Amino acid sequence: MMLAIMMANAGGAWDNSKKYIEIEGACGGKGTETHKACVVGDTVGDPFKDTSGPSLNILIKLMSIISLTIAPLMEDNDDWDVWYYGLIPLGFMIIGTYVSYRAFWMEGIDITGPVTKDVENSKEDEPLKEEPVVKAEVEVGA
Repeated sequence: MMLAIMMANAGGAWDNSKKYIEIEGACGGKGTETHKACVVGDTVGDPFKDTSGPSLNILIKLMSIISLTIAPLMEDNDDWDVWYYGLIPLGFMIIGTYVSYRAFWMEGIDITGPVTKDVENSKEDEPLKEEPVVKAEVEVGA
């Protein structure tokens, strides 16, 4: 469900950014690098919102029907005396989040890929340095 919501919102944002540049002339208008990037984003955004929007509608209806079906079963349930048992999974999630943060983001692992830039010793106009790509040729025998 979270992925579907993200896809619907991102698709709409990408679509609206292209319209904003074309209609309002923002960021230089049509023909600029920003417009080309927005066209690429719109190419991804259209399928995002066209596929996840209708599926969200079905999902919301399904969740409503299931909750209305289960609600009468929980009406006379006296198990609410041990509500604090629900804090155990919450504690595990908080600890797991902290461990993940310490393992990945606190250590400063570079997840940006092969494009690197020395921030301290670079000039603003200097382009990014790309690492060389090694291509191997393979011969197929008869």
